[in-house]
Amino acid sequence: MNFISTRHASPATSLSQAIAAGLAPDGGLYVPEALPKARELAPGRDIAGTATALLAPFFAGDGLERELAAICGEAFDFPAPLRPLGTPRDHVLELFHGPTAAFKDFGARFLAASMARLRRGHATPLTILVATSGDTGAAVAAAFHRQPGLRVVVLYPDGRVSPRQAHQLGCFGDNIAALRVAGSFDDCQALVKRALNDADLQAQVPLSSANSISLGRLLPQMSYYAHAALAHHAETGRTLNVVIPTGNLGNAMAAILARALGVPLGRIVLATNANRVLPDFFAGGDYAPAASVSTLANAMDVGAPSNFERLRWLYAGDDAALRTAFTASSVDDATIRAVIARRFRDHGEVHCPHTATAVNVLEDLRAQGEEGDWAVAATAHPAKFESVVEPLIGREVEVPPALADLLARPAQADPIPADYDALRERLSV
Repeated sequence: MNFISTRHASPATSLSQAIAAGLAPDGGLYVPEALPKARELAPGRDIAGTATALLAPFFAGDGLERELAAICGEAFDFPAPLRPLGTPRDHVLELFHGPTAAFKDFGARFLAASMARLRRGHATPLTILVATSGDTGAAVAAAFHRQPGLRVVVLYPDGRVSPRQAHQLGCFGDNIAALRVAGSFDDCQALVKRALNDADLQAQVPLSSANSISLGRLLPQMSYYAHAALAHHAETGRTLNVVIPTGNLGNAMAAILARALGVPLGRIVLATNANRVLPDFFAGGDYAPAASVSTLANAMDVGAPSNFERLRWLYAGDDAALRTAFTASSVDDATIRAVIARRFRDHGEVHCPHTATAVNVLEDLRAQGEEGDWAVAATAHPAKFESVVEPLIGREVEVPPALADLLARPAQADPIPADYDALRERLSV
């Protein structure tokens, strides 16, 4: 299968080449030249098995095709359980059981396993650039830590991630460098995109990306939705609908692609924080990227969702069809706090601020008479946001062992202005 740019000004390329490049030369995002036809899928014994079957058409004819099962086995070696949520028809899909306690561990580990194979025999190291609003950077750092021939530079907005997120970002050392940028996530993302499109810099320092613009992260994220939906359908005969908290739209895009491939997913509803670019668009407004707003659900503080370009590609630029297919709701900080406190009081549940946005949207759907089986995507463990969650529930949140290990390490991040020349100088060292 070949892959093309969403902007149609770059030549078609193989999956391996698309993964290695991250961003297309014309600045667009790589997408399949044609989606595989929807097909009957059966749940695998585990997520790795489901992923191997789901992803096989994308790897057909590629140099990584024979490695796919092994890559999936390395990447998906922890569970994503579908658990009850309050009532029998409501569920939570727990995506935070990986090494950095966030859903991004799945895609980051798949990308790292792929890149390690692609870089075999290369004398020049490859630098992976990452802009993070909280969770991506730590997941990528953990996945690529001490991988030979690969280094990672993580950019995050100084003061706009939780203390534990910041500690994770700077606790690896070795081939991982963390830069705290005096700006927003959008500034970090713009710096990364500019570097990836800088041909002179690329000639000196080969670069790639591990953000959700990377196919190597996006495609494997379909797997946990597929595994949960297929297992649920096999057990109940019913289709699973999902509410997905989203910022850069990568996680939701993965579910949308999975459904297009034949996975029994029903409605896909988006939940955002106070950053309203997506809700305003789906409500009928223009797509108008804006400066991001800082919120309690900081990993979703995105004012220019990169993967919207892929979503428009999937719907052939038909905004009317997009607005018919999806809805998006914005949840403010006061509501996030109220949901966290109320769900703990009434049900004993403990949610991170991002998951709480999705829980609130599901509550609203039920209040409007929405029926069927629904799942909320729980994107991060609440222990990563203890300064928000613990005062609301009145007790400490137990820290998962893997997260505790990271928090016990010393951490260091270097300050940098939101200035491209400063980043370029840093990368050239």
